[in-house]
Amino acid sequence: MPAQRTRRRTKLRRRAAGPDLDQLSQDELLDLRMCDLGVRIAGTWLERQIEKLYHELERRGIRFRPHFWLSDEWFTPDGVIGTAIPFYLSHPSLMRLERKQMLDVEGGTREWCLRILRHETGHALDNAYQLRRRRRWRDLFGKASLPYPEFYNPKPYSKRYVLHLDMWYAQSHPTEDFAETFAVWLKPRSAWRARYRDWPALKKLEYVDEVVREIRQQRPRVASRERIGSLRTMRKTLREHYRARRAHYGMDNPPLFHDRDLVRVFSGKLDRENTPTAASVLNRARRELRRVVAQWTGEYQYTIDQVLDEMIERCRELRLRCDRPEPEAKRDALVMLTVQTMNYLHAGHHRAAL
Repeated sequence: MPAQRTRRRTKLRRRAAGPDLDQLSQDELLDLRMCDLGVRIAGTWLERQIEKLYHELERRGIRFRPHFWLSDEWFTPDGVIGTAIPFYLSHPSLMRLERKQMLDVEGGTREWCLRILRHETGHALDNAYQLRRRRRWRDLFGKASLPYPEFYNPKPYSKRYVLHLDMWYAQSHPTEDFAETFAVWLKPRSAWRARYRDWPALKKLEYVDEVVREIRQQRPRVASRERIGSLRTMRKTLREHYRARRAHYGMDNPPLFHDRDLVRVFSGKLDRENTPTAASVLNRARRELRRVVAQWTGEYQYTIDQVLDEMIERCRELRLRCDRPEPEAKRDALVMLTVQTMNYLHAGHHRAAL
């Protein structure tokens, strides 16, 4: 009888561990339900990044420690003093799938992950001590009760906001402004007083410094350690998950390109059969163009790729060829792609969080 119980416990442990993700093809991964992935934070590089975050809080004398769980994206629910981390960061195979599906892995490097953890800890701290209810908080950051926009129109040169995450994220909502300000304040050796000297944003940083000194050894007013949207409760497959995400970050109405702009970059002369097609030149440079424009604009690589697809398809329709040195054509195509992306962004189509 004891041996039978041991075998039963072994089977249960194997079932809880989930499939061997390294042995599955992309299609097999996509057909898995999210609740069946069997991944966790413990024992992964995420656990080490969380430990670094806790060390940063300790160095600041902050008693508060947020909790973390796996879900389908980064988020900190209102009223909860912890943060959900996207599942794909818990396993190399899932990170590769994320890159294949979305062309980027948000938080996929140690430095990037820690930046997001600091930001989300700002949200959790706000929840824990109900800071948004303070008049000074509202005077500096605005009303937390404002509707959260699906799109926002950032002002890249504004000095009223700190710069931490990409896409001028502090400008998307008052609660994001606070979280970004806290993240800049928390980062070791950020030299925020010198960096933001003469910026209106300095008042926000000084407020964070002041309020954290007040509460850092106090017990949180809110104690909820709920795990909203836990991966274990998600019955959708990865295929369904990525289909929805691509629809969210793609463009419903891709911008149309003026033919004259494309002809100016390339050529419409069909008698030069010995020259490469414009579509092939853009395809070869796709990864580089996408990466550089993402760095310049802060836009998602998936969105930029849709703009680039539109350019390539129109080049095919016009039967354009490249009758000039490719480096020159790539340079001009880079400028054109950047302008189109920025037009999309500043038209008020810059997405807030999913």
